[in-house]
Formats: sequence, structure tokens, C-alpha cells
Amino acid sequence: MLLRSMIVVITGASKGIGKAVATEFAKKGYTLLLCSRGEAALYNTVSELQTAYPDASIKARPTDMSNEADVLAFATWCLEKGTPDIIVNNAGHFLPGSIYNEAPGTLATMIESNLYSAYHLTRALLTPMMAAKTGHIFNICSIASLNAYANGGSYSISKFALAGFTKNLREELKPHGIKVTGVYPGAVYTASWDGSGVDPKRIMEAQDVATMIVAAASLSITAVVEDIVLRPQLGDL
Repeated sequence: MLLRSMIVVITGASKGIGKAVATEFAKKGYTLLLCSRGEAALYNTVSELQTAYPDASIKARPTDMSNEADVLAFATWCLEKGTPDIIVNNAGHFLPGSIYNEAPGTLATMIESNLYSAYHLTRALLTPMMAAKTGHIFNICSIASLNAYANGGSYSISKFALAGFTKNLREELKPHGIKVTGVYPGAVYTASWDGSGVDPKRIMEAQDVATMIVAAASLSITAVVEDIVLRPQLGDL
């Protein structure tokens, strides 16, 4: 009897850490269910990965993860494909600024993008995972979830909240056989660093984060990596 392919749901999958994670799971021949806001970049990623890794099954749906209705529609679409084995809550973005001078609405924007995205999707996908008593959820938090820093403002607040969500989820899902891992990367070289003048060798590669996630997902059912903290070798910027 053929075993079904592992189903991996990845948000914000068209670039950066999300794309790197998708690449690593595609290498294993898994079924990937991807989303991002940018339709063209998302479908380009699907084409690229499907060509490179024909044993994988890769599907995508453009989704604005800051919009609850869109998130729930994506969740319904995912469940039509089967019960997820792995969820990587990676969607989110960064707006710099200080609490005292950032634009009105910045906190709401950051919470919707960086916290509610993971909260609503996870809740929508959990019921069949709990029934199966298996699964692994990765929340891409940040070093900004652990330490306040200059110009972090509402972004850091939202990432602290995501870390709190992750810790509560971990405790709640222990009896249901579902693992929860918080991922706390420092500076990772993605498109957001283009034009910054920072030497790419000074900061981490998205591949580094992806490698750790796949390794954590490969442990036996008796073990869980609760937190993955990665920093550039020379320290934070």
C-alpha cells in the first residue's frame, strides 16, 4: 500500500525564508500548499520548484494573510487537499519606526500581518490535525520577539505577541500529539536587504533557517525542538 505524501502548508512562500523552506520540503517529494500575496511571484515559485523537484506535488493560492476572510478561504482550500502534517506560519512583514513617531495604524497593521495571520490559519487547520493526533507547527518569530531594539516599534510588539501565541499553543497541543516550534531568526539576507550596503556575508542565508526547520521536523514523535534561535556568526546588526 502506498503511503500518502506529507502535506506541508507554507505561508509567505514566494521569497525569502518561506521559499527556502518550500525548496527543502520539495526535495523530499512532499505535497506543498503554498500562499503569498503576490500572485506572479507565487506561481513563478511553483513552476520553478515543480520543474526542479518533479516528485513533489506543489499547489498554490494567492492569499492576503492580513485579511481574515482570505486566510479562512486559504485554509478551506488546504483542507480540501487533506490534513496538514506541517504548517509553517511565515507570512508577515516589517515596518520600521518607534512607538512614539510611527504612523497611526502601524500597530494594527503589524498585528494583522504578523500575529493574526498565524492565529487564524492555525485555528482553521487544527481540527483534523487534532483528530489525527499528529502534526508539527512552526511559527517564524524573530530575534525581535526576544529583545527590544531601536526602530523596532510595533513590529517588535507583534513578534513578541507571536512568541506568546507559540508558547501557549505548544502547551495546549501537547496532549493532542502536535508539536509546536518557535523559530527566532536574526538578520537573514532576503530582498528586503537589497540596496542596504550590508555585506551578504555578514548575515545569514534563508537556507540556514530552512535547514533547521526540516531537521526539527525530522525528529521522532517522542522529541520536539521547542525553540530555534539563529543569529549571524558575528552577532546581530
